[in-house]
Amino acid sequence: MTVLECKHPLVTERLTIMRDKNTSSADFRKATKDIASFLCYEATRDLTVVEDGTVATPLVEAPNMKIKEEVAIIPILRAGLGVMDGFLDFLPSAQVWHIGLYRDPKTLCPVEYYNKLPATCTASKIYVVDPMLGTGGTAIATLNIMREWAGKDVQIKFVCILAAPEGIEAVTHAHPDVDIHVGKIDDKLNAKGYILPGVGDAGDRLYNAYAH
Repeated sequence: MTVLECKHPLVTERLTIMRDKNTSSADFRKATKDIASFLCYEATRDLTVVEDGTVATPLVEAPNMKIKEEVAIIPILRAGLGVMDGFLDFLPSAQVWHIGLYRDPKTLCPVEYYNKLPATCTASKIYVVDPMLGTGGTAIATLNIMREWAGKDVQIKFVCILAAPEGIEAVTHAHPDVDIHVGKIDDKLNAKGYILPGVGDAGDRLYNAYAH
């Protein structure tokens, strides 16, 4: 396993926008998508391009280069949708399959509520995306599902905007074959399993869905 933290200054700047409690949902979504685009760029470095005929430029013929692999993006509902948008800008033809999990507030354990994966996996690269990697429970549960579905030969990567050291350690132990791409590794978790300093509840802030 490789853990790759993005240290780009533009990511750092946008993370500050996400952290600010006064940031609007619209600006929070925009910053999330921007960072996801940076992470997509980093996570897809090992994709293969192959020549598939030619295209006509205004002057001459040029090779028509295409991504060889069949790519799947797996957002963990609901907050993962915010990261998915940044990936789809660069991988518009990718398969998208959703996994719905929520964290039980008492036990902090993941509970699955949505899974419509097809019977057979046809992707050769899978990117599981979620803004936060906190305790690691939700990520591990999703990766368990992915590995059972895709088999041992399909490469799976986990991509998140923020991660706690505890979550990275847990995922590394459970899935040593999965690379993690993260915008920033934060300090720690609090007693409720939130990342510190973090951004609060990413799903609530993405969709202005606060409980009143």
